Amino acid sequence: MRSARILVLGVAVTAALSGCSRGDDYQPKLMHLRGSERGPDEFSVVPNKPLEMPKDMASLPAPRPGGSNLVDPTPEADAVAALGGNIARGVPGDPGLMAQVTRFGVDPSIRQTLAQEDLDYRRKHDGRLLERWFNVTVYYNAYSRQSLDQYAELERWRARGVRNVSAPPKD
Repeated sequence: MRSARILVLGVAVTAALSGCSRGDDYQPKLMHLRGSERGPDEFSVVPNKPLEMPKDMASLPAPRPGGSNLVDPTPEADAVAALGGNIARGVPGDPGLMAQVTRFGVDPSIRQTLAQEDLDYRRKHDGRLLERWFNVTVYYNAYSRQSLDQYAELERWRARGVRNVSAPPKD
């Protein structure tokens, strides 16, 4: 009788724990932030250029669904023009820079490789059981070995005589 109870209890515990298993498609969430669903998305509000009347209506491009608008912002071209350049000419240093950074070859699947490696890393550093149950942020602990000590870097650069801005005070 007693062994039957232990067997039933063991089966019940096994069934309960098997319901908690995670599949291969599990995406660990290390940062638990609460966002307000009611507020506007600050990144979707983009100021447009002022409207202008074209000299010739026939010169207007045909509308395309999902295409760009004449008053849409062009930040790259605007920045080049603000610095006195011409976006049509390009940047003379670009070919040399690209040759330097690609001298050892380019991996076309680098984004997928890094995404998979980061997913594996996040799965290994997912936090303990109670941290997952209570949505405790474990992001900073998981990536602490990869983060830069800003105060040590500040002192290192100051020791070399490089002028730099100050860091916020330590707590």
